Amino acid sequence: MPSECITRWHEFVATSDLEQLDNLLSEDVVFYSPVVHTPQRGRSITAKYLAAAMEVLVNDSWQYVSETSNDHQAVLEFVTEIDGIEINGVDIISWNEQNLIVEFKVLVRPLQAINLVHEKMAERLTGSRKAQ
Repeated sequence: MPSECITRWHEFVATSDLEQLDNLLSEDVVFYSPVVHTPQRGRSITAKYLAAAMEVLVNDSWQYVSETSNDHQAVLEFVTEIDGIEINGVDIISWNEQNLIVEFKVLVRPLQAINLVHEKMAERLTGSRKAQ
């Protein structure tokens, strides 16, 4: 049975309700991106990255395909397709006693997918979306 934290994470993914996201993240959460060299620290910057990732990755093809967890960490494998490129990745989520996320790591494969995610995330985070 998934933890309260992971149940709430799945609810957030299903709704994209950013207020729900703020209530999931600890103040000092650390986010590890597959394309940014340094860890991103704090609720505000982590929420920005996760909100942008929702825009980029979650579409009609998005789904979690497996989940493994213990008392304070879960590994959720996902698949999605963007611009004809199949993306496979994992979210590694750790939480504290209050069921708040304290660490969030994203790993993505293959290299072509990482490059595409990097480009699309940069567009959203800098506000410089290309005309489509």
